[in-house]
Amino acid sequence: MNRFLYTSLVRLLSPGLLAWMGLRAHRAGGNWGVISGARFGRYATSSPVHSPIWVHAVSLGETRAAQPLVQALLDQGEHVLLTHMTVTGREEGARAFQDAIASRQLVQQWLPYDFPGATRRFLAHYEPQAGVLIEREVWPNLLASAQAAGVPMVLASARFSDHALRQALRLGRVMKHAYASFAAVYAQSLEDAQRLEQAGAAAARVSGNFKFDITLSQDKLRRGREFASHLKRKVIVIASTREGEDELFIQAMGKHLKRARTQGGNLSERVLFCLVPRHPQRFDTAAQLLEQAGLPFVRRSQLIEAGDCSSSAVQACKAATVLLGDSLGEMHWYYALSRVAVVAGSFQPLGGQNMMEASAVGVPVIVGPHTRNFEQSVADALAEGAALRAADADSALHLALQLVDDAVRMSRMGQAGAHWVQKHTGAVARVVGGLNEILARAEQDGL
Repeated sequence: MNRFLYTSLVRLLSPGLLAWMGLRAHRAGGNWGVISGARFGRYATSSPVHSPIWVHAVSLGETRAAQPLVQALLDQGEHVLLTHMTVTGREEGARAFQDAIASRQLVQQWLPYDFPGATRRFLAHYEPQAGVLIEREVWPNLLASAQAAGVPMVLASARFSDHALRQALRLGRVMKHAYASFAAVYAQSLEDAQRLEQAGAAAARVSGNFKFDITLSQDKLRRGREFASHLKRKVIVIASTREGEDELFIQAMGKHLKRARTQGGNLSERVLFCLVPRHPQRFDTAAQLLEQAGLPFVRRSQLIEAGDCSSSAVQACKAATVLLGDSLGEMHWYYALSRVAVVAGSFQPLGGQNMMEASAVGVPVIVGPHTRNFEQSVADALAEGAALRAADADSALHLALQLVDDAVRMSRMGQAGAHWVQKHTGAVARVVGGLNEILARAEQDGL
């Protein structure tokens, strides 16, 4: 398939694609700007930033992964244009960079749809020095427009599975030309780099995964550990649950609580489960499921309102079997609170979620069977002794309950995780160094 045929197909399918985007926006909530001018490269005012470095982070996970890169660019004095496709990504960016947004050093925008005119107008409006696409966002018309405008493009922290390679090869020349247009490609692993080169990228380099370059919030860690000391219960956090997983873990909690009662014990006296849905639109759904299951719970938002470590917050938590994590930007608090982290997104065929934050905090990790998006990282963590794999939600909680009663093994796994993360840091520095070289060459060529 060539780019003309690709563009014709996109235009033909655009009514259905826009309807699909509208449906996603309706289900997720928030303002996605599905038919806004920005989605078509049309803007009512002039660009508020001059010659920015453009970073595209499609959604929540990519925005979190991009944070250390964006911060490094801000720290060296660059203006940054941060684009997204979803409202969760945009909200995370707004939360993480509120000071830079207030000072107008960073501006957020929707990425335009992959129409030639929309992408040309977007680039003409913002005139970026260079563009960085995070992980796997490769759009043929966007890259062709960047090449025509003389904007060097970088693919960073790239992951590329066998499935993605097969898809790219099926699309033929249009994707081969897109991958070949990058000024630099930085892959998470050697396997990713090799597959990217098969897809058309030239000399892909292995820089590592941005998600290892974690800046831990010391304030959140301190407050989480302080709260844990007041609870005097062992906390098992079930983090980043996605569609269909809340039900599985709520059922598994019920089974383990019932099993303990039949054996003459009271599990909820010594263990507190903490359930943290990944997306805020599912907070209320998770609360309804907990109510239906008859599991006493308290929301994190209630504890925040009462005040961390206040007597009312501690008592509310002590009376609950489950703490429902209905807050954003607090994963470091949840991990600091916990003895063991079950990292979800991997108990349904969804590809898994980032487990590096939990390991960086020094918490043993349990993952499920579906981790294709993080396969190399999971394999390394298992080999390092930082993580365990469970077949399903019930098995995951069984493992977690064994771990919280084995202080020596818990400590060993936590230390292994922290060491594993530490030795894989540096991806951001490598990408920033390469990007600075590209910018220096572009400046010399322009003289």
